Amino acid sequence: MKPALRIDVLSLFPKTLEGFVSESILAKAIDSGLIEVNSLDLRRWAKGKHRETDDRPFGGGAGMVMKPEPLFAAVNEIADDDTTIIYMAPDGEKLNTSICQELSLKKHILLISGHYEGVDQRVRDYLVNREISVGDYVLTNGTLSSSILIDAVCRHVPGVLGDKDSLNDETFEEGLLGIPQYTRPSEFNGLKVPEVLLSGNHAEISAWRRSKRVEKTRKLRPDLLKN
Repeated sequence: MKPALRIDVLSLFPKTLEGFVSESILAKAIDSGLIEVNSLDLRRWAKGKHRETDDRPFGGGAGMVMKPEPLFAAVNEIADDDTTIIYMAPDGEKLNTSICQELSLKKHILLISGHYEGVDQRVRDYLVNREISVGDYVLTNGTLSSSILIDAVCRHVPGVLGDKDSLNDETFEEGLLGIPQYTRPSEFNGLKVPEVLLSGNHAEISAWRRSKRVEKTRKLRPDLLKN
């Protein structure tokens, strides 16, 4: 069975991703053939005795910049007409549920993990289809942000979560934060589960959950309600 989504990740530290995708839900989805994730060492496409992938920035400044030659060579070998090339960058568009849903419908995603001071601007200008950030902060290892995107996107691929209703009422679905969750026992240390959840009345439970989502969103993330 051909996977619904294939994701290739170009990284200087491929083992960072290998451990992440070998556990839990992602590992099961890969074993089931629903998705395919490949962690690729960018040094495979680097030339010279030392296979250098970075160099000092023109104009001066601290740190090192990832060279264009290995990245162009890798993309030219891996990508085809079905490939969406994404550079994980702190100054990209911020990842959200809508983007994850959109990317989950792609056939092939190629992620470029930035490291050090990032990649040569020519890579961003001429290779990349999209630049995505996982938040307003900087990571020392861009493969971490690739891992976050993979996890957030793949859970929207049909069959990955098993129960198709698992996405309902989740945080950021419909622009609202998630519902409060309770499980057994119904009373613990004098703390009781709300009666409505024990009533068996699904209409009342649904209404209560939505009101709680709106209440929580208004308190913690009022910007979501404006949107």
